[in-house]
Amino acid sequence: MKYRELGASGLKVSLIGLGTMTWGEQNSEAQAHAQLDFAVAQGVNFIDAAEMYPVPPRAETQGRTEQYIGTWLKKRGGRERVILATKVTGPADFPWLRGGPRLSRAHVVQALDASLRRLQTGYVDLYQVHWPDRNTNYFGKLGYVEARDEDAAPVEETLGALADLVKAGKVRHAGVSNETPWGLGEYLRLAREKSWPRVVSIQNPYNLLNRSFEVGLAEFAHRERVPLIAYSPLAFGVLSGKYLGGAKPAGARLTLFSRFQRYTGAVAEGAARDYVELARRHGLDPAQMALAYVNSRTFVASTLVGATTLEQLQSDFSSEKLELSREVIDGIDAIHRRCSNPCP
Repeated sequence: MKYRELGASGLKVSLIGLGTMTWGEQNSEAQAHAQLDFAVAQGVNFIDAAEMYPVPPRAETQGRTEQYIGTWLKKRGGRERVILATKVTGPADFPWLRGGPRLSRAHVVQALDASLRRLQTGYVDLYQVHWPDRNTNYFGKLGYVEARDEDAAPVEETLGALADLVKAGKVRHAGVSNETPWGLGEYLRLAREKSWPRVVSIQNPYNLLNRSFEVGLAEFAHRERVPLIAYSPLAFGVLSGKYLGGAKPAGARLTLFSRFQRYTGAVAEGAARDYVELARRHGLDPAQMALAYVNSRTFVASTLVGATTLEQLQSDFSSEKLELSREVIDGIDAIHRRCSNPCP
């Protein structure tokens, strides 16, 4: 397994990180533990969770993912073997989560303490803001619209709370997620002016159907040493080709949950088909090609993969050893020029 620096944190994370958001919904506790055992045996040291997981978010299941990780840590020991990340939830209509989560100081502190109890650990290595409190574009929202957001917790308040948690030893490093260039710049400005800890990473979507990170944020990642933790590298599995032609594989995420529409539609399917055909022409597994491309980007610290079976996980991990030829990369870029970011 290859490892890359997590910004200026001093930590080195596995190029492939283990996503966990199916645990507690599509995966049982025993299956989650089996995935963790397998991942660690393959050299994976980066585990990413969130207080709201599993998805889809429901009151009945909220926190199960962290609970499963916590029981695994208690059984296996060796907390120092893994770099453990989790997230505090941004504003959402989740009344079961602190009456409706926000990113105020009180919410951030309460959220972390609850996560630590579920994870059965005294600290997390990376604590991330899952999405912004202010009005902005994330989760595929297009067309920026100015809106009054006086109720939003200022970035200064959120980062100040994170700084205090770092000082208290409950958090080693802070990060952001689903963030914009302005938002990342604001976190960095405040850290510089107030001598607070800098965010060390940004976790945003990045895949062959959505390379929007390259415009604006990739330069931040490079020049400010705030690398990308890439989520949805397979675009909810669409880039594997398993949904082409209207297929609905049993037990697959898009089959089970109609709410996941970001990577669906005629334009998305057309682009996905082109990428799948390119991979097959070169004798490559489409999913591994898609992952290998993300792995190859220098602004990426870790590519998060999630799976419901160990067979899927093993295939995804194998992408770490795949180096794409110049011809394949040129083919990918040709498709991208023809159909740029169909699913931003």
